[in-house]
Amino acid sequence: MTKTEGKKKDAIAEVVLGQSTSFNGFLRFRETLRIQGKFRGTIEATGALIVDRGAVVEADHISVSSLTVYGTVVGAVNALDKVDMLSGAEVRGDVTAARLRIADGVLFEGQCSMTSMDREVDIFSRPTEEIKAELQRGNG
Repeated sequence: MTKTEGKKKDAIAEVVLGQSTSFNGFLRFRETLRIQGKFRGTIEATGALIVDRGAVVEADHISVSSLTVYGTVVGAVNALDKVDMLSGAEVRGDVTAARLRIADGVLFEGQCSMTSMDREVDIFSRPTEEIKAELQRGNG
């Protein structure tokens, strides 16, 4: 990584809803949002969401690129990339993500559905006999 790439990575915008913030409604954002207070409503975003320790998010649904939880999240979560539930977090709701990490000390109530980020590569989508026949033709 060059020095310019490092500076660009550090310059990623992050919006913070502070500890004394209580917000009800609909959130839409592109970069990174850090919630330290309370939120109730719907989140549909292309950016990352961070729920800090002590923060409470109650949503009908959350749709983000990635979710990192230190606090409490109640509601269905759909993350395009990953969901990280870190020690002390509470998540109540179904989670859909390509990658999921649940640390020790997390309270999780819900179901997980794993999605694939790249659906093109699925070596098990063809019958074994078909693959064997193709390999034999290539060797002959």
